[in-house]
Amino acid sequence: MGYQFKDQQLLRAALYHSSYANEHRTMGISSNERLEFLGDAVLGFVSADFLYRPEGELTRIRAALVCEESLHEVAQSLRLGEFLLLGKGEESGGGRRRPSILADAVEAVLAAVYLDGGIDEARAL
Repeated sequence: MGYQFKDQQLLRAALYHSSYANEHRTMGISSNERLEFLGDAVLGFVSADFLYRPEGELTRIRAALVCEESLHEVAQSLRLGEFLLLGKGEESGGGRRRPSILADAVEAVLAAVYLDGGIDEARAL
């Protein structure tokens, strides 16, 4: 991924799928959904900042960059599926390859990078 976390727990938290968190509630594990929410906003900001140009094409270009398909490709290049912690049902149902799960994980990891290293590190990712 090209980023070294100072706080490894942020990265672990980004990899806890809701199915895993639900199965491990007694351990105090939370899903990556809050990080995914923040990551979506960070991704929106850094992509809009990158694409800033005269009005017209911006919305369409940004939508193409941050769509599930694009995020799925990023997840595949980072091999995120190998590191996700999934519940038994998601694991047996092929969740490690599911585009929506992988796209969400990219957003969660992006948020973790942002919280750990700031906007410049998130932008670099």
